[in-house]
Amino acid sequence: MCIKGKLTGKNMSGKVKLHYFNGRGRMETIRWLLAGAGVEFEEYFFETREELIKLQQSGVLLFQQVPLVEIDGMKMVQTRAILNYIAAKHNLYGKDLKERVLIDMYVEATMDLNDLIMRHPMQPPEGREKNLALIVDKATNRYFPAYEKVLKDHGQDYLVGNQFSRADVQVLETILMMEEMKPDILAKFPLLQGFKARISNIPTIKKFLQPGSQRKSKIEEKMVPQVMKIFYG
Repeated sequence: MCIKGKLTGKNMSGKVKLHYFNGRGRMETIRWLLAGAGVEFEEYFFETREELIKLQQSGVLLFQQVPLVEIDGMKMVQTRAILNYIAAKHNLYGKDLKERVLIDMYVEATMDLNDLIMRHPMQPPEGREKNLALIVDKATNRYFPAYEKVLKDHGQDYLVGNQFSRADVQVLETILMMEEMKPDILAKFPLLQGFKARISNIPTIKKFLQPGSQRKSKIEEKMVPQVMKIFYG
């Protein structure tokens, strides 16, 4: 459900509510994790800078920043804190402390790569090709070889503990975004190819990948000025 509306004073429905602009940004990984956990959510979009400022002035943004997620009676901010909460609540965060730290290692790395991908459309046109080459280099020589090695070393279907976790969700999200930039990005990573196929077929993930889901499309160049105006005026 996609709604352009006001922040509710009290979440009467109990459904998770997301407040962000109508695009990927830092909210997209939260959407992915909720979807992977099978949690339904509503979305409230701000479309202008004035609407964002009004949200900031409402007092609900602890650090004057979005994403904002209404969940379990809380108004949560800070992307990583939100993701940690969702993962822990829905048993996607490992079965013990050692598994959790592995999950943290893997997701922190993929979020570093995500940040590069997210900022790419904002690069000046003359530097975009060089920036793309940098992202592809980091994916193929730093991040994806590490995940390939993890899968090879333990020989299991999932990245941690042989059970579905937030690491699987977030690495798949990054793989698919990289494939949008370079379709053959997994050519040298056969285990990640198999991983992608397995995780994509988990029912909750498969549903999220279908047309018409709340998954957002990559930002087009023509959308960049609007997004920049919303966040930076």
